[in-house]
Amino acid sequence: MVDEGSPTVRRRRLAAELRQLREAKGRSGESVANALRWSPSKISRYERAKTGLRPREVERLLDYYGVNGAHRAMLLALAQDASQKGWWEEYADSIPEDYQQFIGLEHEATSVAIWHVDVVAGLLQTEAYARHIINSYDRVEPIAPSHVTRLVRVRLRRQQVLDRVGLRVNVVLDESVLLRRIGSDATMYEQLQRLAKECDRDTLTLQILPLDGQHTIIGESFVLFGFEADGDAVLQDVVSTEQMRSGFILEGERETHLHRVAFRTLTEAALNPEDSRQRILDIAEDYWTGSRH
Repeated sequence: MVDEGSPTVRRRRLAAELRQLREAKGRSGESVANALRWSPSKISRYERAKTGLRPREVERLLDYYGVNGAHRAMLLALAQDASQKGWWEEYADSIPEDYQQFIGLEHEATSVAIWHVDVVAGLLQTEAYARHIINSYDRVEPIAPSHVTRLVRVRLRRQQVLDRVGLRVNVVLDESVLLRRIGSDATMYEQLQRLAKECDRDTLTLQILPLDGQHTIIGESFVLFGFEADGDAVLQDVVSTEQMRSGFILEGERETHLHRVAFRTLTEAALNPEDSRQRILDIAEDYWTGSRH
């Protein structure tokens, strides 16, 4: 399921396995940290998959927990895989930690459900549309042109995941996204044509929530990542909610369940895929060909 050099899911699985070992031994994170002369924050961060552990550190933990045999070998192999770097980590100087985690989850999920209420989802953006959005960050916080280029490059490289075998993507966009000017008429027209073209993918379902439809879900944009079993482990779904320049990763069962229900409600209220594609094309012609002017 997971490509070579894609460590995020393996880090999450390793973190879950090590947390379960600690809890099975009845140890607190602080007591383990004290025994190994680590900081309690280190235990907390690796158990939440915020940072990885080097294989030799995992060995120390397994010695402390008394883990041997096949289970030990499996966890050490997992630790070795988790220590590899994903392509997005090459851009660590340009993108924050939460965005790196988001890309890692996106890269390895088997299903992605996206609800966007303000702009086109990053996986479906054209280069010109993406560049205009990223350039707009400068109004909030100064950003160098070279940094803009790197961020655009990251966004476009993320889109390669759409070609990955086994990934299923469902997207619901609010109709206002199609009407909200991002850049020039030409930029918007090109972007809407791109959306219409993406509707032809067998692995992607794109729906539009019409402005005159029943809006029973009022809230922020979110992305729900789903994962199939990785070996013997069933990995929990993850929700990412987006803010202006950052995101929040939510992993609790209640949060993921609520967002699954919300997304299902959105798909039921949205136009079907065929009508959604036609709505996109109609708006492209009616609003973004310059005919209005």
